Amino acid sequence: MDVIQKAKEFYRGELLDRNLYRELSYLVKDEDLKENLIRISKTEEKHSNFWKKFLEKRAVEVEDNLEEPIKLKFIKFLAKFINPIYLISILESGETSALKSYYDFLNSTELDEYESKSLKMIILDEFEHETYFEKVSEKLGLNNVRDVILGMNDGLVEIMGTVAGLTAVYQNNPQIIGVSGLVVGIAGALSMGIGAFVSVRSQKQVNEALEFKQKILLKVDPQKSYDLIDEIIPDLPQDIKEKFIETVKKYKIDIGSLLVKSNKENEYRSGIFTGLSYLLGVFFPVIPFFFSSSSYIALPLSILFSLLVISLVSGVVSIFSGIPIKKKIFEMVTASSIAALLSFSFGKIVQTLFNIEI
Repeated sequence: MDVIQKAKEFYRGELLDRNLYRELSYLVKDEDLKENLIRISKTEEKHSNFWKKFLEKRAVEVEDNLEEPIKLKFIKFLAKFINPIYLISILESGETSALKSYYDFLNSTELDEYESKSLKMIILDEFEHETYFEKVSEKLGLNNVRDVILGMNDGLVEIMGTVAGLTAVYQNNPQIIGVSGLVVGIAGALSMGIGAFVSVRSQKQVNEALEFKQKILLKVDPQKSYDLIDEIIPDLPQDIKEKFIETVKKYKIDIGSLLVKSNKENEYRSGIFTGLSYLLGVFFPVIPFFFSSSSYIALPLSILFSLLVISLVSGVVSIFSGIPIKKKIFEMVTASSIAALLSFSFGKIVQTLFNIEI
């Protein structure tokens, strides 16, 4: 790993994040959120100063004024049409990327005591930022945005593979492929929606049952309930554990709330969002088959529409997550194309084996 190049990237990233959070703080009306964004912006500036000193110590010149990148321009543009609060929440994934990069750098680079201690503090700051954005995301129901992205992507990839396979069988009847793809898509949307509903609801029921059992135990046998702390923190030194138990007893903290992570996700909303987004993904692969005279004319259009939408979704995800756009689009397009090719090949084998000519 090129330490100097990596440090330059970190310095540039922190300066750009400082500018990003500062710019977004001007756009939000919520005073608490505005204050937190300004605070985070100042923290990112402090981080950039660390990397500047890190580089200057190694006789490397750095620039203070950086050109505004596409990412910042894109987010500022979106903020004109989308509530900035939603954009800010999606930035959580970018904080996750920074956290991992810093941790890898800490473990693979020779640092003096001051640098090591400072970098550890930066990692803690990034962790705090990620936690904050997770809370904002949960408050706004941003999990449903992820449901939409994943659901639409599933619908696109699966139905594109379906129509590709059927094209090899129904070469001269594109309408059958369109109808078949639509039927499979609706069934898939129902399956995905119901699956999401059942999954979220089941997890909530399991958590509620565990919490209820712990509450009963706390009422019936408090000491037995406190013994469960060993299950939560088995490797903690005994003296610290005893102090922790004393605090739990003093404030009558529910042990069940420590053992079980509360799931506040709405199962109805999750199911509806997942199902409808899957159905939205179905639209692009099947629509050409309703207006084409030949399946072999409709299939290229179907794949083109699907890959364009997949590229768009991948591009948006990559911008917010810090993953290179080209890499993310290449991954998604390649995987989807391979799925379509294999489906078409399988359909051709079936058509040949059963001598189907339709």
